Amino acid sequence: MLKEIAVEIQACRKCGLCETRNNPVPGEGDPKAKIVFVGEAPGYNEDMQGKPFVGAAGNVFEELLASAGLKKADVFVTNILKCRPPSNRNPVPDEIRACTPYLDRQLKAISPDTVCTLGNFATAYILPKFGIRPDAIGKIHGQVINVDTLEHHLRIIPMYHPATVAYNPNMKKVLIDDWKVLAGTQK
Repeated sequence: MLKEIAVEIQACRKCGLCETRNNPVPGEGDPKAKIVFVGEAPGYNEDMQGKPFVGAAGNVFEELLASAGLKKADVFVTNILKCRPPSNRNPVPDEIRACTPYLDRQLKAISPDTVCTLGNFATAYILPKFGIRPDAIGKIHGQVINVDTLEHHLRIIPMYHPATVAYNPNMKKVLIDDWKVLAGTQK
């Protein structure tokens, strides 16, 4: 199912981002992952390679994964947008509406136990799907939000995006502490 979704994303022309992208970034990882990370959108390096978290934020992401006892191959990593917005600008509502049905289908196909939302945009998209009013990431990061779906129990853990460390190295400890929360839920 994930491969079919990826093929659709490769051919997608639902918004103007298809005109400026080099490569869409469907996401990658274990199709049976218990943990899915959802970021905002691909950055420059991701757009060039067609893979999530391969640039500077990717180095931080892999370090954080290791701190939680995880490897990239153990999880699934994706974004709410599958194409890079020009100049890394924020996603706009039309792009989010056009792209998130792919994310919804990915989450349904994987059926993870835990969804980690990375940053405000991912958190603002995921939480309302479960009737939860999102708050700023600065207020809710590192909290475990338990929800019961028709299929199973799900944990949502809002976190700062790993790119935060590139802009503010002092945030690294906060991110590591949030990832300790994630590690604690996996025992």
